[in-house]
Amino acid sequence: MTTHTEIPIVPEAERPRHFAKRPFRLSHWARDTGWRHLIAIFAVIFAVFPLLYVVSASLNPAGSLVGSNQLFATINFANYVALFTNPEQPYALWFANSLVISLITSLATVFLGAMAAYAFSRMRFRGRRIGLLALILIQMFPQFLAVVALFLLLSAIGDVVPALGLGTQLGLIFVYLGGALGVNTYLMYGFFSTVPISIDEAAKIDGASHAQIFFGIILRLVAPILAVVGLLSFIATTGEYVLASIMLTDPSRQTLAVGLYSFVSQALSNNWSIFAAGAVLAAVPVMIVFLLLQKYIVGGLTAGSVK
Repeated sequence: MTTHTEIPIVPEAERPRHFAKRPFRLSHWARDTGWRHLIAIFAVIFAVFPLLYVVSASLNPAGSLVGSNQLFATINFANYVALFTNPEQPYALWFANSLVISLITSLATVFLGAMAAYAFSRMRFRGRRIGLLALILIQMFPQFLAVVALFLLLSAIGDVVPALGLGTQLGLIFVYLGGALGVNTYLMYGFFSTVPISIDEAAKIDGASHAQIFFGIILRLVAPILAVVGLLSFIATTGEYVLASIMLTDPSRQTLAVGLYSFVSQALSNNWSIFAAGAVLAAVPVMIVFLLLQKYIVGGLTAGSVK
């Protein structure tokens, strides 16, 4: 017995229609999407040109920025060699000091901010809202306003605990950690609030404590915001100059930002090309950290603003 398959008849109104492709017109393209491309190209050139200029200046052994007006007219790595061969200006030591201070400060900032954000997000206590507002208000005042007070404080602490006194890297780290809360805590608080509290309640039913919930569950769920805060803290600490130049008086303990200034601080021996070479190398750790954490950045910056 032969079966016949019936072909469904599609009404003419529901049949797909093939439209003729509209011819390309420059005026239509410029009006619809062309102006967006032009703005994007201008923004890229505006952002990339200073970077190319600094790299070109670092490869120019002339020692001045005037000779670098023609990009990459001279390519010479003598400036990079000079960074590591001058014992009076130990660039490698400054580089290591900045890495150590920045890494310790960023990790401690993330840890302290996460604990504070967890407390404000999950616990209810008297003064909670006032505490959040106070953290924001305190951050409105720049940290360098307290330079004199910090200088006197570290000088007094150094008489009791020399490891935390003036001129020590550990003392500078504690000064940086004094501003670890504030905006970072508020940013983390918004992200912590997006994590359902039912997860905490289920863990408490199973007998988990606040510490077990925080370290075993919450920190894994809020990894994007931890990466963002760590990156921002690392960048800010690496480029910080005011506090580091005042707190660290020994050249062997100075950070990279303070050390690089010595190349251009003298009136008769400014060497901008070596300064440019040092600035290029100083950007490498920040770029590496950014590339390692880039998949968390967008989610960490946006998820905390939507509940």
